[in-house]
Amino acid sequence: MIRLHLHLLSDSTGETLEAIAKAGLAQFERVETIKHFWPMVRSEGHLHRVVAEIVQRPGLVIYTLVDPKIRHALEEACRKHSLPAVAALDPVFDGLSRLLGQNVNVRPGRQHVLDAAYFARVDAIQYTIAHDDGVGAEEWDEADVVLAGVSRSSKTPTSIYLANRGYKVANIPLVVESPPPPILYELTRPLIVGLTTTPDRLIQIRRNRLLSLNQTGETPYIDQEAVAAELAFARRIFADKGWPVIDVSRRSIEETAAAIINLITERRDRTEGLEP
Repeated sequence: MIRLHLHLLSDSTGETLEAIAKAGLAQFERVETIKHFWPMVRSEGHLHRVVAEIVQRPGLVIYTLVDPKIRHALEEACRKHSLPAVAALDPVFDGLSRLLGQNVNVRPGRQHVLDAAYFARVDAIQYTIAHDDGVGAEEWDEADVVLAGVSRSSKTPTSIYLANRGYKVANIPLVVESPPPPILYELTRPLIVGLTTTPDRLIQIRRNRLLSLNQTGETPYIDQEAVAAELAFARRIFADKGWPVIDVSRRSIEETAAAIINLITERRDRTEGLEP
């Protein structure tokens, strides 16, 4: 096991750096990572205090600093103390600058400005929370995406993830004993996507759910035949309505959401006549 101190230093909140570090570390095994967050570093005095702390626990420094003076001071300090340092967004900035013919604006935290996109994302999150688990059928047509599937097929977490990307999402449980309201089949605006999985995987997830609730008895909720019948019921609906289907058995929430965003993009391109 390799022990690594990882210093994430930013002139803003550090959310971008955290995502980059997480993606990078996922590619390595047997690494014990100790993350140190140093957000809102916007003065040389603050930087000197941070560097003094980093020197006490040397490791990799990953940074996003747009102020040239503070950035230069950090780079000099890292060279002086033989600390490896990576400017996380430089390749992106360089590529965009060349393509757009513009210099980078020196404005720390600019990505967090409260613009129209920010408020649209907040609106999407509020809508999605209010339309979880079949609630608010009269407003489903306002959604960008409607997710349908049996219980514990990752509808809610996928909905929340998409909402954080700015999509309004409603999700509807498909229950054999209680079919969804007819309005579901009349929707025209939202993209309706069916989520499915394998019986074994679904039973495993449901058992874990019951254990978390201190319920250990056998019920139709985890009965092999009953679960298979539920999934077959859902698949018939998907096939009858011609809805796209995503098997979430071996997908993370992020992968499922990415597949749905691709479907949204393809649908939009068809509507706008952009397909070759």
